[in-house]
Amino acid sequence: MDIRIGILNSPRELSFESSQPAADIQKAVTAAIEKGAPLLELTDDKGKHYLVPTTAIGYVEIGSDSARRVGFVG
Repeated sequence: MDIRIGILNSPRELSFESSQPAADIQKAVTAAIEKGAPLLELTDDKGKHYLVPTTAIGYVEIGSDSARRVGFVG
């Protein structure tokens, strides 16, 4: 699952892949923003933890669950 998070006042975005289902990621983001939590915590495929200040989140893009294809499609 590809995840991209736009950070306010920053020209770059945070981009990583996670094995968590899209529904779980969406719930975590929504809960952090609605409850006013200071940080959103997510984990990527390699076990790295990302802490993003909820007040700095511009957008969150959650990719599809489909696997990437390699090679030619015929």
